[in-house]
Amino acid sequence: MKVLIVYDSKYGNTEKVAKLIAEGITSTEGNEVIVNHVKDVKLKEEASYDLILVGSPNHFGRHIGSVKKFINKLPQSQLKANAYAVFDTYIKTDFETAVKRMEEQISEVMPGLTKASPGLSIKVEGAGTSKGPIVKEELPKCKEFGIKLAQG
Repeated sequence: MKVLIVYDSKYGNTEKVAKLIAEGITSTEGNEVIVNHVKDVKLKEEASYDLILVGSPNHFGRHIGSVKKFINKLPQSQLKANAYAVFDTYIKTDFETAVKRMEEQISEVMPGLTKASPGLSIKVEGAGTSKGPIVKEELPKCKEFGIKLAQG
């Protein structure tokens, strides 16, 4: 399976989640994963993937602007995929709010794209700050999510 993981990260937490998911996917033999910051993805270059994962920090209950723009540009891009999944990082009580909004946006702009799995929402420590780190108990969920995706 060929997988593209696209993320944006303000303090490195969402990037860490992306890399841990990639570890989970590559722990299953025969999978190839490319992990890219959203600004490094070349939308005009032709590429096909079995799965595209999109990750964003939760910013006031939403995914951040760079990720919104990326999703909006997907239909006109040269990137092709069979399925998608999403993930976010959040503080306090915003569990899955950005995940749900990303899923809604992707299904709106690319209605034919299959959702491979419900999204993953990972809690970051902090009272009033989103700098983290990721809550220790949440870390294994990232790799497990990747393994689950790899196994179909």
